[in-house]
Amino acid sequence: MATLGIDTFINGLNRKLEPPVQKHLKNVYSTMCMALLSASAGGYLHLYSNIISGGLLSSLGLLGFALVLWSTPDTVKNRNTRLGYLLGFSVCSGLSMGPLLDMAIILNPTLILQALVSTCIIFGCFTVSTFFADHRKYLYLGGTLMSCLSIMMLASLLNIFLRSQILFDLYLYGGLFVFCGFICYDTALIIEKRRMGEEDYISHAMMLFIDFVDVFRHLLIILSKREADSDRKKKRN
Repeated sequence: MATLGIDTFINGLNRKLEPPVQKHLKNVYSTMCMALLSASAGGYLHLYSNIISGGLLSSLGLLGFALVLWSTPDTVKNRNTRLGYLLGFSVCSGLSMGPLLDMAIILNPTLILQALVSTCIIFGCFTVSTFFADHRKYLYLGGTLMSCLSIMMLASLLNIFLRSQILFDLYLYGGLFVFCGFICYDTALIIEKRRMGEEDYISHAMMLFIDFVDVFRHLLIILSKREADSDRKKKRN
């Protein structure tokens, strides 16, 4: 039965995606895995070494690597250089998440694993659904998702002064919903760009890496918030 299910999945995928697109997606997801491993290394450096920690420097590095990656054209000659920029961006992403990881470990170390497993499941489900659905319809989500993202950023800035729990929850759960939508949108966009001849799998991997990290971050904050609320209730009782 398992073999039959795998064969059905592969046959369905072959009907939906052309061989050049499949090859491109393999490059995208393998590069994304490298970026995730690099981000893990960045998080490890923050937690278990005194070499460097997350803060202003890692945030500046994050911005710097993103700028040089996007400004460097995608050519065969530049490909290894751009991959290095992506891995540098990933390490800085892991470092920048260090303070959040510190908080989660203090509350409950298993929260990180829970958030990671949940993110992998969410990312996999939304990705597969995009493959097998009429993915062109997801391209129409772009404007809506960007509008929602702008509203959340504005709400986050306002909440610095208002300190509203409602606005914070709106940002937290709304952000999770929006970045799940971005997984579908970016996956569909990558497929269509490859069909139009674009082979820049490094920038495409960066798009999906950002989606994965943002879903993980929101889930970890949600789980940490619930754990903290549970601890407060236990202390009151």
